[in-house]
Amino acid sequence: MNLKYTVDKETTGKTVKYILKKQLNLSERLIKKLKHQGKILCNGHPVYVNALVCENDIIEADLDFDESGIFLEPEDIPIDIIYEDEFLIALNKQPGIVVHPTCSHPSGTLANAVSFHLQKKGIVKKVRPVIRLDRDTSGIIIFAKNPYTQEILIQQMNDKTFLKEYIGIVHNVLENDNGTIDLPIARKPGSIMLRHISPDGDNAVTHYTVLERLNNATLVKFRLETGRTHQIRVHCQAIGHPLVGDTLYPFTDTPYSLLGNKSRIPQSNIPPVTCEILGRQALHSQRAVFVHPFTKKTLEITAPIPDDMKSVLEILRK
Repeated sequence: MNLKYTVDKETTGKTVKYILKKQLNLSERLIKKLKHQGKILCNGHPVYVNALVCENDIIEADLDFDESGIFLEPEDIPIDIIYEDEFLIALNKQPGIVVHPTCSHPSGTLANAVSFHLQKKGIVKKVRPVIRLDRDTSGIIIFAKNPYTQEILIQQMNDKTFLKEYIGIVHNVLENDNGTIDLPIARKPGSIMLRHISPDGDNAVTHYTVLERLNNATLVKFRLETGRTHQIRVHCQAIGHPLVGDTLYPFTDTPYSLLGNKSRIPQSNIPPVTCEILGRQALHSQRAVFVHPFTKKTLEITAPIPDDMKSVLEILRK
């Protein structure tokens, strides 16, 4: 798969590197990889990146470069594919599976499963997650099949043009139909995993809309403006409406001075069976909308609400 650019009058006299960075949106790191493998071409021939271009020259970046030795161990794990083309693959992640290998989960991850899926097609590539989810959060997860796709999608996230929407079930009834939680999040002292609200934390913004008010609970849609670790979970806890089934971020009696709220938060009155059905936090990545890095068309991907959350909603509607 090649990216191509035909030099016009405005870019005549520029360097190949300028074309690669400004016209083809390649990063310095990717340009270096392509250069070392002779994958940068001018009119079909390898070219130095400091060479000057002429009008009508065709500059190409061949993204099919060698990545042997850096791929994951393929594992035959079932995956639910929502969308796939030669550039990316989107899955509907089931709860309970880790996205990418870690020290505590070196195998059995979605990345291992995607590696197996690609190997069956004769594709040996590094697996690149674009959207990451907590182990027990379900829904849309996207893997890029080449570094360019990954870089462009991450750039869209940084530019806030990549839409990510989640649905969740929170304890108690939210009064406002919609709102914004703008509270900084930092790593909790003494913990590798846990986060908390802190004035010294990173900027974190979550927009929410009430979809349905239930019996002592609320079905909510969340739109992330930032992507901090555990952002929705921490923010829901902070406003006194933790996600149903969330054992890491449950109810707390801590006064929320950052919110100007110093009253105690009421505890949950929903049936305990709801948490037993879930066995996880009631959070699902439902919708993603972005511009496809190659076709330049808007791509919308959705994942249906999972059965465990459907069952809980049925109970809470009674």
